Amino acid sequence: MIVRTRSEDLSKDLSGACGRLAWAALALGVLIARPSMAASICPAPSGTTIEAATQGLERKEGLFPVYLDRECGRVLAVLKPSGGDGTYGRYLYQVYLRAGLGSTPVGLDRSMPVDTQILAFQRAGGRIVVNVENSGFRADHGSADEAQAVRDSFASSSIWAGDILALGENGAALVDLSSFLARDGFGAIDALKQAGQGAFHTDAALSYPDVGESQVFPENVELEAHQTLVGDEPGPEVTGIVPAPHNITLIEHYSLIRLPEPGYVPRLSDPRTGAIASLVADYSMPLGQPLVARLAHRFRLEKVDPTAARSRVKKPIVFYVDRAAPEPIRSALVEGASWWSKAFEEAGFIDAFQVKVLPEGISPLDARYNVINWVHRQTRGWSLGMNIVDPRTGEIVKGAVILGSQRVRQDRLIFEGLVGADKTGSGAQDDPIRVSLMRLRQLSVHETGHALGLEHNFAASNFGDRESVMDYPSPRVKIAGDSLDFSDAYRVGIGAWDRFAIRWLYDEAAPGANQDAELAAIVRDGYAHGLKFVSDPDARPTASANPAGALWDDGPDSVAELSHVLAVRRIALDRFGLKNLPAGQPVADLKRIIVPIYLFHRYQVDAVAKKVGGVDFNYPVQGDTGPVSTVVPGSEQRRALAALLATVDPQVLDLPAPLINLLSAGEPIDRDKAFDVEVFGSSQTPVFDLATAAEAAADITWGDLLNPSRLNRVADQGGRDPGQLGLAELLGQSITAAFPGAPDSGSRAVIRRRVQARLVARLAIDLQDKTLSPTAAAEIRAALTDLGHRLEGGKSADARWFAAMLLDPAPARLKALAEADMARKVEPPPGMPIGEDDWFAGPGQ
Repeated sequence: MIVRTRSEDLSKDLSGACGRLAWAALALGVLIARPSMAASICPAPSGTTIEAATQGLERKEGLFPVYLDRECGRVLAVLKPSGGDGTYGRYLYQVYLRAGLGSTPVGLDRSMPVDTQILAFQRAGGRIVVNVENSGFRADHGSADEAQAVRDSFASSSIWAGDILALGENGAALVDLSSFLARDGFGAIDALKQAGQGAFHTDAALSYPDVGESQVFPENVELEAHQTLVGDEPGPEVTGIVPAPHNITLIEHYSLIRLPEPGYVPRLSDPRTGAIASLVADYSMPLGQPLVARLAHRFRLEKVDPTAARSRVKKPIVFYVDRAAPEPIRSALVEGASWWSKAFEEAGFIDAFQVKVLPEGISPLDARYNVINWVHRQTRGWSLGMNIVDPRTGEIVKGAVILGSQRVRQDRLIFEGLVGADKTGSGAQDDPIRVSLMRLRQLSVHETGHALGLEHNFAASNFGDRESVMDYPSPRVKIAGDSLDFSDAYRVGIGAWDRFAIRWLYDEAAPGANQDAELAAIVRDGYAHGLKFVSDPDARPTASANPAGALWDDGPDSVAELSHVLAVRRIALDRFGLKNLPAGQPVADLKRIIVPIYLFHRYQVDAVAKKVGGVDFNYPVQGDTGPVSTVVPGSEQRRALAALLATVDPQVLDLPAPLINLLSAGEPIDRDKAFDVEVFGSSQTPVFDLATAAEAAADITWGDLLNPSRLNRVADQGGRDPGQLGLAELLGQSITAAFPGAPDSGSRAVIRRRVQARLVARLAIDLQDKTLSPTAAAEIRAALTDLGHRLEGGKSADARWFAAMLLDPAPARLKALAEADMARKVEPPPGMPIGEDDWFAGPGQ
């Protein structure tokens, strides 16, 4: 799509008589509103027929006729009766942002869609009412009366009404869609409010359809409008981006798409296969069958020869890479997404999946094209893969991928932090650009996988060799002597899980064959070959129990990998310095670059913590064999605990004095926001605070290990099985690691005090948590009391302070410590794309 400047938009839209008046008003500093302008100086339709009312207007023929009134900025449509119930057309309705805000926390991104709905135009006397149908509740297998009862039981939503301007043959009605387009159909106002950016409302005088961007095709109509949202108290994300923060102008894009033809067979999802699904309630199901069904999302993919094991397809799935992606990024995106073709080939579909560059002049929001969009934000953020689906069936009609452009730059920065900026552009195995492009291929294939209908599988790093691109991939950094080797940083191509998931989701049984039996056989075969699945909700939370479900980890032995990651981290930190900066870059930027290196072990810590109190479980269905769940053995839990406690050793968290001096360089006055959010502690002082950095690292370990839900599980497991790790043992080992008795000196003594304070504060917070079990609470109080007695009479001020607080018979002091800590909000800098915990990220990745 050709992007025009604001002045070009005005010169195009404010033409003719309307344009002359508008330009005159602009010269006086008055903003002209197109809707009111049309009402005041554009004549009302003359005549009662559509032909008379549209005389002189540009007609576009397609899904339904559209008339464009460029003089007066109107978009008119001719709607025809499609049934005897007053319906004038039913369409898939999809809203996007063509032009967004550019803020990662708010999430109003270019090309972002909202949920697909079914929209019906209904005639009500002299008006057309737009109604959004309620597709989640139905009676697909019942009588007409049953279906009507369900419709009457659950509300629909009428979202707009417009006067019928003229009538035509066979009851056709002409309606002006301009005000329908000029409202906030995306929900940007709600998004801004939820993000704490202020209360905004649509300014009708500054919102108008972009007539020149109206596109009409046989299967879809694409319309756009400029939306100006006005607010009195814009939040910091708005004020940091928008030139006039009280007025946010977005461009909303509307797709009206023909309902898919009959013939698609919905597929019920299987909890073992990781398919994205929609929940629907069918009230006509027999009493012996479930009321709620989960419709798997997938494209309609039909073989030319359905009897053949391998066949070409009637309509290939083609994804297009946004032309806005520059080289070499564009080629990396094409290459990575193309890896899915192998999965479809192995599933029996010849040349069924293709990736191309979007043709010039085509809008990436056109419903006819599956697009991998290249999107810019002020700071790094999530990438997303989404489905535009028929909510009645789960059929995907368009795949929409959003890739944030800052992510690859962050990856390059991390790799420069590991090996040095002097390696950038060398073309060697440790060239940060080369490795970043490897990562970008992974991002492309991952998000395209979501658009094809696949969920994350966070167990894939635990079997085989990184067997799914739907996991979050940690870079595999090998150690060769005293150097780092990136030759195998990211896997090339898809894995065994990906081939399995595509085969199950898209398998097409031969005519007469039992499709359900065939799908069940695919699952049995996959799991017989060692596949495993852990879902997003069972992997992402800190409290999650499944040891196989971790993000950004690598390998089946998380404990051994943590030791390896710490060794990689130490090599990088021992060499960290000016060589990690590109020539001419401010030395102060080292404070940002060191953060992901200093915390390079954070995700492997997350993975190891899942073994403590861990429960390895599956997602079986009735008839499956084998255990449903297994508690992680006590020996393995103790091994994990020891590895975690090693990460809070001051020797691990220390940095040499010369490096601390280097990290305290003065900063530019006009700092980049991406700098401010990515450093340890306050960005307002140039002095690097090692103790704060150590505190952030300790918080990751203590936060994972001492999570209330984890402590509850350890208490329960130890109570039921004496051979398991018990909570008293966990707390005793943790306190001993933090308070070893032997004194430290210098910077390590400072780090030790911070580690100790973080441990006590974390346990104090746990005691205030309402989910903590009485058993776990009693164990924590006993452990803290024992610590207090141990420190009582100590020589150091720290020991006496801790003892006085821990031995206070009233819990007020511990409670005050917890409240003060929560108010202070000590947190490590963001890892995941901002506000979460991930650098190599994303729904999405």
